[in-house]
Amino acid sequence: MQVTTTFRHMEQSDALKSYAEEKLERVTKYIDGPITAQVFFTVEKKIRHIAEIVINAKGVSSKASEATNDMYAAIDAVIDKMERQLKRYKEKIKTHKPATDERGRQLTKKVFQAESIEASGEPVVIKAKTETAKPMSVEEAVMQMDLLNKDFIVFTDSTNSEINVLYRRKDGNFGLIEPQRA
Repeated sequence: MQVTTTFRHMEQSDALKSYAEEKLERVTKYIDGPITAQVFFTVEKKIRHIAEIVINAKGVSSKASEATNDMYAAIDAVIDKMERQLKRYKEKIKTHKPATDERGRQLTKKVFQAESIEASGEPVVIKAKTETAKPMSVEEAVMQMDLLNKDFIVFTDSTNSEINVLYRRKDGNFGLIEPQRA
């Protein structure tokens, strides 16, 4: 496991770093492949200690954070939270039938400059990124949204190969945007 640690508003501590790495070994039994973990230690107003962990592995991304008045307690709490998330994910994967070996569709995500859209001219692209809309079921998309703490996810429906958008509504429920067949 490759672990990167970042200290924000506090001095670097080898003891905290090694404690977090030791605790991260608990979650390796839930995910396969090469694992990269980013650990962020933050202190706010000298009393609020925040530990945040982002894990990326083969096909799985997960993020969790916890805040307490002690950094070691925050690490323990965030590891417990991460372990619960990954355990739930692994159980769902066991019951799910694997998708066929089809590739996802390529999508281009663009960020436009706001002033250029308001003007009558052509919109100016600030950033463009190509991503793959992975084939998955709606249940898998909900699971990925929860693991990544995202508000929406674009995916290819594994049953009909159409691009769908799943989003979290303000009332806590989920909305699904599907294309209509003509």
